[in-house]
Amino acid sequence: MTPGGPSAALAAFAARTPRVPDDVRHEAIRAAMNGFATGLAGCADAATGHAVAVAGRFSGPRTAFAIGRADRFDPLTAAFLNAVAINVFDFDDTHPGTILHPTAPVLPPLLALAETRAATGAALLDAFAVGVEVECRIANAVSPGHYRRGWHITATCGVFGAAAAAGRLLGLDAARMRHALGIASAQASGLVETLGSMAKSVGVGNAARNGLFAALLAEDGMKGPARPVEGPRGFIRVTADDPDETRLTEGLGESWELLRNTYKPYPCGVVLNPVIEAALAIAAEPGFHPARVARATVRGAALLAERADRPAPAEGREAQVSAQHAVAMALLHRRAGLAEFADAAVADPIAAALRAEVTVEIDPELPVGAAVVEVELADGARIARRVDRARGDAERPLTDREIEAKLRDLARYGAPEVDPEPLIAALWSLPETPSAGHLPRLATPAA
Repeated sequence: MTPGGPSAALAAFAARTPRVPDDVRHEAIRAAMNGFATGLAGCADAATGHAVAVAGRFSGPRTAFAIGRADRFDPLTAAFLNAVAINVFDFDDTHPGTILHPTAPVLPPLLALAETRAATGAALLDAFAVGVEVECRIANAVSPGHYRRGWHITATCGVFGAAAAAGRLLGLDAARMRHALGIASAQASGLVETLGSMAKSVGVGNAARNGLFAALLAEDGMKGPARPVEGPRGFIRVTADDPDETRLTEGLGESWELLRNTYKPYPCGVVLNPVIEAALAIAAEPGFHPARVARATVRGAALLAERADRPAPAEGREAQVSAQHAVAMALLHRRAGLAEFADAAVADPIAAALRAEVTVEIDPELPVGAAVVEVELADGARIARRVDRARGDAERPLTDREIEAKLRDLARYGAPEVDPEPLIAALWSLPETPSAGHLPRLATPAA
């Protein structure tokens, strides 16, 4: 343990970690590619549009690009807007166990800095990896009670990852890195109550912006508390009933949380992935027709019911965390893409009628990550399918080629004027790239 406790250890790790292992760098590229993919889809969403319209009025020197847009903004605003775009569709990556979305808070500050400060591609990847490590370890320490108490973990823990990543790229020493974490702790916020609303991604955008701001303040000499993470009134003790301090530093620098990262094949809460696959399997049965469905039941762990028992979503972003809507879309359309979670799909009266026949039940025998969907047909026949590990899970990960395909698909959806091929090539070549400053521009129409 570094003298000074876990906060000091995390700061020293972020500031001093030698070269990040090659497999971790590779995963950092996959995460960044997935982040650009969801950002290119989300840049056209209404929530992102509101953020651009308002934040753009107050932008300082316009030196940093926002994903999918030709306009530039100041680095703090660009970090905010890119985090919003990456997270808005709930199509971004997921850290198992905590359900934190690691990339949205951490990548945008690095992209903004890379446009204004000299940074190699390898340095950007290493900064990303240590930022993700810091946010995920803090998330591990407060889970699962943190989320259950109503804290939106991507926003609350993400600000620490953003500060650590930005501080690493700025070259902060361990002392100033600890100050950056302390300043970040003063800005850690976000509520689960916002899920299903536009405000959810505002919290994630703030995590990216505020983490970058914390690192810049520390670089300038501002100081923070000595023990922002584990102190008696520090983050983990204030926001969790029974925090596990050992998870902050055990194996630090030896095991990497980024290697556990997962990527979604569907644009919704990760707990819905097995639900969708089970429903798709039912829809693929010979002779099945959704008009014959009398009722349907979704069974899963308590976490599934807590996050996704929403029988009457009012709009697309709420449907992203509705098991009822996910089942209806899979049975009606035999697919579950962005169009199936759009406002128009939610407003469809046929979908609404089918949602009304879907109930969610807690099954204590089912582990987190598994689900059973059972459909009763009008003639009394029943069809049930169980999925224990959905595609995108750590045991069934998306391949490199599938993540590339996801970027191409989502670019066509949200930013068809952006050519994804130069961006894909640039991402794979990051370990050898002498300057990463061109990367954000490749995700804009200006490229």
